[in-house]
This record gives sequence, structure tokens and C-alpha cells, in this order.
Amino acid sequence: MAETFGKPAPKQDPAGPEFWEKRYREEVTPWDAGRSPPEVRTLVAGLAPRRRVLIPGCGSAYEARAFAEAGHEVIALDFSDAALAAARRVLGEWAGVLHQGDFFTADLGAPFDLVYERAFLCALPRRLWPAYAARIAEVLRPGGALAGYFFWSESERGPPFGLRPGELEPLLEGAFARVADAAAQESIPVFAGKERWQVWIRAG
Repeated sequence: MAETFGKPAPKQDPAGPEFWEKRYREEVTPWDAGRSPPEVRTLVAGLAPRRRVLIPGCGSAYEARAFAEAGHEVIALDFSDAALAAARRVLGEWAGVLHQGDFFTADLGAPFDLVYERAFLCALPRRLWPAYAARIAEVLRPGGALAGYFFWSESERGPPFGLRPGELEPLLEGAFARVADAAAQESIPVFAGKERWQVWIRAG
């Protein structure tokens, strides 16, 4: 599978919902794993009860269901109508965790204990990465965790927009400390061999 989330129409910007509306409507979603990956299952099993969890750019929201079924307070956020429609089909009785809004501007309430990352940072144009890091630091409580999958690639094309070696650390190290880093146990073709599971703790 080509390393792309589909070819953008002219002047379409992946920073806006129209780009993603088109892909979900046309079912061009190669980033959708169709299940919760093994690291998430381990993470959910080890969390203290009733954690407050944010999933930005939740897409089909398989992971949101895993957190919600375990009793956590989940906000699964997306700004695409079509993505949220797909998520409702996946979540069923847990669809109440879905919220429509822009990660950068939405009122998300009290700070979170955990932000889960998968295929959100790499969906954002690189110009937005510093704003992503600042917003993650803003919405996490001190001691809270940013946990998930980060995608590396030398390609200039995207989405997915890949990190280069040494590029993630300057974004996060001012407000976070990395406590886990390992190759992903499973990857779908678009990410195969290029994503790592990492956990970053928000500084106090």
C-alpha cells in the first residue's frame, strides 16, 4: 500500500475537515486498523479506575470503546461528520463518548489523565506540530500521560506526515519525559515497520 492517506484533491488541506470527510465518505481509510492494538489492551488493563481519557482525531474509535468498556471517562474527538458516523457504528451503546470539535479550539473541560495518540499527529501538516505539542501539554494534568503510536518516515509527502529521527524530542521534551519506547507489536500496512509505541509523562 502506498505511504499515503489517499491523494488530496487540489487545494485540500488535511488541517481541515473537508479533507477527511471525503476519505470517510469514499471509504478510503487505510489508517483504520479495525481493532484495538495490543499495547492499548495492556494500557487499559493497567490503568487506575475512572481515568479521564482524551482521544483526538478518534476516527472510527475502536480504542475509545476499549477505554469506555473498562469504565474510564472518555472524550473521543473528531471534526469530521463522516468519521463520527463511522465511530457511532463501532461504539454502539458507547457512542455517547463521541464529541465533534477541533482539537485546537474545543472546550474539553477539566485536564485529562491520559491522551491517546494514533494517526493524529501524522495526519496534521508539519506546520501544526508545535501547536499540537503545546495543546497536549495544556490538556494533560501534571503527571498525566501521552501514550500511543508515533510514525517515522523520511518522505516529504503526506498524510501520513512522518517524523524524522530526533524530531519528536524537541516538540515534547520541554513539558514531557519519555518513559517508554518500543517498536509497535502490530502495524497495518501504511505504518508497517515505521511506528513506535511511546509513553510521555507530563511534567509537574
